[in-house]
Amino acid sequence: MPTIHLVRHAQASFGAADYDVLSDRGHAQAAALGRALAERGIVPDRVICGPARRHRDTAAGLPALRDAAVEVDDRWDEYAADDVLARHGDTPLRLTGAGAARAGSAEFQDVLDRALRAWIAAGDEPWRAFVDRVQGALTDLAGSLGRGERAVVVTSGGPIAAVCGLVLDALEQTFVAFNRVQVNTGVTTLAVGGRGLSLVTVNEHGHLLRDGGGLVTYR
Repeated sequence: MPTIHLVRHAQASFGAADYDVLSDRGHAQAAALGRALAERGIVPDRVICGPARRHRDTAAGLPALRDAAVEVDDRWDEYAADDVLARHGDTPLRLTGAGAARAGSAEFQDVLDRALRAWIAAGDEPWRAFVDRVQGALTDLAGSLGRGERAVVVTSGGPIAAVCGLVLDALEQTFVAFNRVQVNTGVTTLAVGGRGLSLVTVNEHGHLLRDGGGLVTYR
């Protein structure tokens, strides 16, 4: 049975002028995940990542994947968080910039959750375009895998949350909740069967819990 492992990127630079740069902890998270994949004997037939620097650098930091050519698929990119906040948010907070860092991760997440709910409720073209591109990427990947093949996709929390909701046929009801809890380098695994896709694990991050769990981050 083909398998797809969706990996959320390692920790980026929350509150910095350029969010799309892995932190020192992010590089350590990617290395920890790489070791865990190697220990489990996961050697992917395909490695795919979104176009962001944090996606590509996370994939490059996974030792178990270094022998595989990394394919970049723009459809696995994150939704435009600052655009969602500008159109549907109720504060001037944005993902990039010092304001988010001063507010703190928890407060920022509350602001983002409200904006995401408003974005989904509006049901406008940007939301539908985001869902359609993620669904298209997932469908194409699942259909391309042969018997027993594995794919690893390095992406962001939003596409992973969308995939979970789509597979459960509860996208609008579950998107914000799945998006909120995605751990950096957490792994969500899908089985590709004759009747479609099934969730096997969601947000698996045991590789970060060694040595007291100091590598667990959500932003």
